[in-house]
Amino acid sequence: MAYWLFKSEPNTWSWEDQKAHEGPAEWDGVRNYQARNNMRAMQVGDLGFFYHSVKEKRILGIVRVAVPAHPDSTADDPRWECVDVEALCDLPRPVTLDEIKANPALADMVLVRNSRLSVQPVTEAEWLEICRMAGFEEQKIPRAPWPEGKPCP
Repeated sequence: MAYWLFKSEPNTWSWEDQKAHEGPAEWDGVRNYQARNNMRAMQVGDLGFFYHSVKEKRILGIVRVAVPAHPDSTADDPRWECVDVEALCDLPRPVTLDEIKANPALADMVLVRNSRLSVQPVTEAEWLEICRMAGFEEQKIPRAPWPEGKPCP
């Protein structure tokens, strides 16, 4: 099982949009091979951070991969695939890109090194550190694999 970060422009698909959507939603519209390949590597139950890009530049919530990679319904080209994700919970406190960059434990994070990649892997150590920064108590940090229907702590 693995951890991920999903970036979205809030005026296109916001964390509030994700939470309001009933059930899993396609993470569609990705047209980058590396991001697509990351989605192909995902398994049901993997967890991801939901990140607002552009002006906000902060992690707001946690999503669960609910459906593995499949053809993207917004693409005419079969090369493009997506996963479906569902909102699990808000972070107790959003974590900004500036805070992530200031944390030496996160210096090698893809978000710091390649901020343009829209779907990126997160190591377990990075996941735990950001969850701590967000204010999760150690015993309540969500960990993959996350079963369907289980509420977020």
